[in-house]
Amino acid sequence: MYKIEEIEAGMTASYSQTITDADIKDFAGISGDKNPVHMDEVYAKESRFERRIAHGMLSSSFFSALFGTQLPGRGCVYVGQDLKFRKPVYIGDTVTATIEVTSVDLKRRRVFFDTYCKVGKSKVITGTAEIYIPE
Repeated sequence: MYKIEEIEAGMTASYSQTITDADIKDFAGISGDKNPVHMDEVYAKESRFERRIAHGMLSSSFFSALFGTQLPGRGCVYVGQDLKFRKPVYIGDTVTATIEVTSVDLKRRRVFFDTYCKVGKSKVITGTAEIYIPE
């Protein structure tokens, strides 16, 4: 865990996970999003994706894991997150989520980040985040 005074622009953290069928089913159960493009192989085959895709919010949830466990760490609170879903994530893809500090507001105790997820060399999700660090 970092104190806000220790955080500076350019600091990064990453997390990787390979997406499984069980991950998608578990996320659908938790979120209630049972869209057939995620759950039904026959339906998904007829879609523009040609096979089932993972929920975009599943991959983007890895940012929360990074914030809460690595940078800044325990006790921080999400203030905001902007996301752009650029490409689909499929079962068997390994997603690497990365966060990078862009600025720190010591007075308001806020840290700002660029966030992205990659599969291989392709960015599948891009965005920004704002995190509050309590005293």
